[in-house]
Amino acid sequence: MKKLLILILTLLMAGSLTAAQAESQVYASWYTFGDVYLTDVRAALDAALAERGMAATDMDENGVRATQIDDVTRVLFTGADAVAVNLVESGDMDAALNLLESARAQDRPVVFFNRAVSLDNDEAAALFLSYGKSAFVGTDFEEAGRLEGQMIGEYLLAHYDEADLNGDGEISYVLFKGEEANQEAILRTRYAQEVADELLTAAGKPALRFYDETNGDKYLVDRNGTWSNVASYAYMQTILSHYNEENGNMVELVICNNDDMAVGAINALAEAGYNTGDAGDRAIPVFGVDAVAEARELIHAGRMAGTVKQDAAGMAEAVAQILANLTAGRDKFDGLDPRFRVVDGWFVQIPYAPYTGQ
Repeated sequence: MKKLLILILTLLMAGSLTAAQAESQVYASWYTFGDVYLTDVRAALDAALAERGMAATDMDENGVRATQIDDVTRVLFTGADAVAVNLVESGDMDAALNLLESARAQDRPVVFFNRAVSLDNDEAAALFLSYGKSAFVGTDFEEAGRLEGQMIGEYLLAHYDEADLNGDGEISYVLFKGEEANQEAILRTRYAQEVADELLTAAGKPALRFYDETNGDKYLVDRNGTWSNVASYAYMQTILSHYNEENGNMVELVICNNDDMAVGAINALAEAGYNTGDAGDRAIPVFGVDAVAEARELIHAGRMAGTVKQDAAGMAEAVAQILANLTAGRDKFDGLDPRFRVVDGWFVQIPYAPYTGQ
């Protein structure tokens, strides 16, 4: 009996060791752990990989390009079965090429996600099509801006007189861009305003007017490139000290390229007595992108007008499924959710959706 028990325990231990050895090691490189939306993606990606029998190790690059290149190159040479890369610098084709070549040299799958590898779509396509064990998971960058613009236009047409605080027949706005050179920020900035203006002018209303006529850019950028509530809060505090109802020039609309900046703007507005959620207090319409938990809560509390859902769980599922397919030798897009659009054999687009809490 004793020998039988020893044999059973030995077999169980051997089986456990084999299973552990068979578990694929995936390293995910994140441009920063400080991004609120990517925090949701990271949790979802770790879970999605675990469901597929893959162990995740997350690396915080703290916004440093050289650190990311060193980290990814190192893990590829020391045992990573696959890597997922969230580029530190959006549109950094040189870094993307460097990392893809490192993956190719070790014959390992690599999936880039969320932040574009190039501002030129054809250039990005050529990169990924050059190596079969690679792909990009992201979004149609125009879509978020267009959806946000549509929400803004529809909201204003339904609440125009209420939103026009000084009664001058125009709506003045501020727009928080995020990163200056980020493709998503550029297109969200462009289309949020353009689409809103199209809806307003088609209904006989004036186009939106940027609150500061001396600002030729017609946006404010986070100088640290982190899309943070710290930047938008500071900007909004300064704005409200000069542009307010007492002076007859109050900012009447806040457009943000992500929800974290929307949160910062709302915090500053609340300190000035707006967007508190309390009965009788005015709420300046604030719009964002991502539909993170805090933004959804603010919308349901009547403190934020709307956001555009960027599907964190969907992005994580797509990245995990492609990596699982590639490590198992299957077609890279096998088993993907049919909601996701596969474009030209390299680009998986996760769709956006408007979120107003209704």
